[in-house]
Amino acid sequence: MAENNSKTLYQALWNSADILRSKMDANEYKSYLLGLVFYKYLSDKMLYHIAALLEEPTTDLTTAQKVYEEAYQDEEVKDDLLEELQYDFSYTLEPTLTFTSLVQAIHKGTFQLEDLAQGFRNIEQSSEIFENLFEDVDLYSKKLGATPQKQNQSISEVMKELAVLDVAGHEGDMLGDAYEYLIGQFASDSGKKAGEFYTPQAISKLMTKIVLQGKESQKGFSVYDPTMGSGSLLLNVKKYSNETGTISYFGQELNTSTYNLARMNMILHGVDIANQRLRNADTLDQDWPTEEPTNFDAVLMNPPYSAKWSAEKGFLDDTRFSMYGVLAPKSKADFAFLLHGFYHLKDNGVMAIVLPHGVLFRGNAEGKIRQILLENGAIDTVIGLPANIFFNTSIPTTVIVLKKNRPNKDVLFIDASKEFTKGKNQNLLKDEHIEKILETYINREGVEKYAHVATFEEIVENNYNLNIPRYVYTFEEEEEISLVELSSNLNQTKQDLQKAEQNLLGLLGELKGTNEEANQELQHFIQSFGLGGGRNE
Repeated sequence: MAENNSKTLYQALWNSADILRSKMDANEYKSYLLGLVFYKYLSDKMLYHIAALLEEPTTDLTTAQKVYEEAYQDEEVKDDLLEELQYDFSYTLEPTLTFTSLVQAIHKGTFQLEDLAQGFRNIEQSSEIFENLFEDVDLYSKKLGATPQKQNQSISEVMKELAVLDVAGHEGDMLGDAYEYLIGQFASDSGKKAGEFYTPQAISKLMTKIVLQGKESQKGFSVYDPTMGSGSLLLNVKKYSNETGTISYFGQELNTSTYNLARMNMILHGVDIANQRLRNADTLDQDWPTEEPTNFDAVLMNPPYSAKWSAEKGFLDDTRFSMYGVLAPKSKADFAFLLHGFYHLKDNGVMAIVLPHGVLFRGNAEGKIRQILLENGAIDTVIGLPANIFFNTSIPTTVIVLKKNRPNKDVLFIDASKEFTKGKNQNLLKDEHIEKILETYINREGVEKYAHVATFEEIVENNYNLNIPRYVYTFEEEEEISLVELSSNLNQTKQDLQKAEQNLLGLLGELKGTNEEANQELQHFIQSFGLGGGRNE
């Protein structure tokens, strides 16, 4: 990806965000901005394809628009062209509704919001792939302006900013990466609200490299994220696999807006529709997927921490949870999410999940679940991350790596909590920090004050408590103090104090009061220091 193009892309996206920033919260304006970027992408891609189909290939959108308009006038050409477009892209836009045409109308002063709304509807209705994708883009919201004219103006300004971008012409994942960049910025801007749909790239990279370890060239690699948010964890597999065209992605998301964001993100990253199965539903309430495939090479998860769930007794008969005999508590669904993901892991697969540290040591039902997992050798590695690296919480978190059918039950503990770069709002994991964790994970050997491989016997001795400081000692021992040296220092300090006292006494003795009353006050002052009578009579 060309660095200059990337900066231009980021800048234009950021300028567009600036227009809406003063009107609403980042969690709201992200829908407008990301929706419009996606619309432009679909429109531009279609225009370039039309020009190529009509044997007039071009990299200029205005020219491509003109080619389309002329072809559309010829009824015979038009019908064949629309049929071809529907087959190739699963959507069509008539010439007056392309992003390019709408921006031209803005410059002429003839743009109407209803035209853009119609464009959204046309795409959504062209295929179930795009169904309801733009439902969060409320073009008539009062937040855009109190009157239709002001709403029209706000959207027009954003579209003019985006018009300079050749989003469909960028190679590779450039636009997808810019999309990820924006999502990260929104998460940073609106904290908890937006943090729900985004896992910082450094954590995504670490977890993805762990589950892909040794399988980078595997064809048909399958990955599942039951709490996928905007899909960043899933899409990282594409970054680090050598067989990107054969990866199959399975994801589920409860929040409909975020689910739509993940769908757009997948398309913008060039993931073939046939290779993705995404679902908008509650992961814990009802198991999914239940039809083949149900188990995956990798499970990646960053679920909401300590979320509430029903924990109804009926779940004890659910095959995801039944073998553990107890359920995660109502107030903390952490283990419910973990067990769901683990259930869908292949026998030779690898799972990585981010959770708060409480899952490592809390007792009662959680303690029983943790004990069974350890007795089965399911917990492979526990990695302690620094505090304040997520947008939606400042608490320290842990990445737990799970596997099935391991030959032993030992657990690798890595304490990476103290290795980070301090950022403006968040602490950051840099590449060197990630590489150190990965190298330690692969080598699986103890590293002083950083990592320890605990035997199952050690874990039993600790009553199945996995609190990292029990296994990785990071305390710095204080230097031994020589009593002879300490005594010598004390004597020297005492002598220095006596000398200073004599100097002060001498200085005070040279003072004289201007009258008898002042002399008495001075004498009282000297005595208050316990320095005796002085020499000021």
